[in-house]
Amino acid sequence: MDPLDLPLSASLLRTEFQPILDLRQGRVYGYEALTRGPAGSPFEAPTALFELARSRGRRAELELLAVQCAVERFAALGVPGTLFVNFSPAVLAERREDPQRLLELARRHGLPAKRIVIELSENGAITDASPAWRELLACRAVGFGIAIDDLGEGFASLRLWSELRPEYVKMDKHFVKDVHRDAIKLQMAKAIQQIAHVAGAKVVAEGIEGELDFQTVRDLGILYGQGNLIGAPRAAAASDAAEVWSRLAKGPLSAFPMPGASVNRVTARRLMREVAPVRPSTENDQVYARFDEDPELQAIPVVEDGLPKGMINRTTLVDRFSRPYRRELYGKRSCERFMDRQPLVVDIDTSIQDLSYLVTDGQKRALTDGFIVVENGRYLGVGGARELMREITEMQIAAARYANPLTLLPGNVPIAEHVARLLSQGCAFASCYCDLDGFKPFNDVFGYQRGDEAIQLTARLLAAAAHPELDFVGHVGGDDFVLILQSVDWEARCREILARFERGAAVLFEAEDLARGGYLAEDRLGQSKMFPLLTLSIGAVYVQPGGFSSHSEVAAAATHAKQLAKRQAGNSLFVERRQYPVASLRPSSS
Repeated sequence: MDPLDLPLSASLLRTEFQPILDLRQGRVYGYEALTRGPAGSPFEAPTALFELARSRGRRAELELLAVQCAVERFAALGVPGTLFVNFSPAVLAERREDPQRLLELARRHGLPAKRIVIELSENGAITDASPAWRELLACRAVGFGIAIDDLGEGFASLRLWSELRPEYVKMDKHFVKDVHRDAIKLQMAKAIQQIAHVAGAKVVAEGIEGELDFQTVRDLGILYGQGNLIGAPRAAAASDAAEVWSRLAKGPLSAFPMPGASVNRVTARRLMREVAPVRPSTENDQVYARFDEDPELQAIPVVEDGLPKGMINRTTLVDRFSRPYRRELYGKRSCERFMDRQPLVVDIDTSIQDLSYLVTDGQKRALTDGFIVVENGRYLGVGGARELMREITEMQIAAARYANPLTLLPGNVPIAEHVARLLSQGCAFASCYCDLDGFKPFNDVFGYQRGDEAIQLTARLLAAAAHPELDFVGHVGGDDFVLILQSVDWEARCREILARFERGAAVLFEAEDLARGGYLAEDRLGQSKMFPLLTLSIGAVYVQPGGFSSHSEVAAAATHAKQLAKRQAGNSLFVERRQYPVASLRPSSS
């Protein structure tokens, strides 16, 4: 039966809620309400249901009923967080009384307007001269948030973003899928995040399905994530998203790693300095004296039995004492009265990147007071936002200076630093030199653009095969790459790279080239010659602790292994086994 043959009622619709996860703190920030038609019917899928409503001229009626159901059912569940509901511009333009009706609906169910976000679809239909524009401004005026959906699908959504200035932008799932290994998508996602930062908007990455995509999105600084990996839509608005976060948050931050991140992850420990705390019972006069003695001291932690209780800011205390009779009244009283009872407290192993998000996205006081550093919950010291920003700036400058612009992978300097760190820490690893065979004639015949495609393909395959927490991928330059692998199954990973390259490189050639196993071109003497298809050679050396004294020795050994690999026909791997015997972790000879 056609569901629209009957009067529309809430009983015809089901509402499911998909969680939106705060990628910084691991908590569910909110839910998107998703409408479904009658279960088991051809109109169960929302696209079919709303298309049917549109064809019958009842799209606005159905959409308003869906929002009403979402609000009522969300309120009935009693879960915390923000509710995202979908509206199309056509409905906003047609039913101008709806912002006030939606506000009354929310209030009736105990939901303040600030907990509801109107998520716009079909963004191209909105301009600043359209009726929908006025209704959006009316929605914002009464307290609702605004989100642009599917950002990146077209120019219209970017124009709307610049003019409407929404509180949220939802990045289309196209740019999220495989972002961990697609350099173009990575740059686009990074650009969206940078624009959002300037515009004061919060980005929600939609369609997160894979762990590496999750980690890359998080690495880019995107605040919120949504997708089946985080939690599938459910009627109960419940998910294990926080558990997913706790499992993945300790993982790598990107398949395009910062140099040495796996072995030298910079944490709050580097920024921490020891500051003698005061007890909650300490008098304000004593705290004031501490500030008076040390002009550089901006905040003093308040600690009791080793546990942080608060933070006292210099400016706050001095300002209070500067008022008439305040010092006489409060000087002998406990400093608890003037302390911040909710300071930013971080574990000593919190990464610099996570710490930067906590400082900038948290309370404004963290930018002036800094943060308290603990280990197992017990006070160790404090850190400052100024030192944090300096550290981040230095890391960004170093990464930009030495990253290869074509693949975004670390170049020679970070490769050498990474190997040197591994050697100094006595780590065992495989150093693998990867080189394309026949790249020069390929580049000459097919042009530099196709040559760049071949290099980017190689970079993606290497990054995808590397264990993101243990392994390191570097780009020496041109068609030369280096893998520094600590994975126990490193040799299997190398062979998988070769197999994938053989399949993937087919897109670089025409059908006739593939059929005959090569391409015709002129050699240096002007004679027509058959050149073989591109192949990949990998030379590997397994480095035992104490086996090498410098990164240059490792590089020389890997280069020699690569030369031996290139003597073999086709995609090949050569593992140097004679000079560098290894322990039981080394794969058996093949």
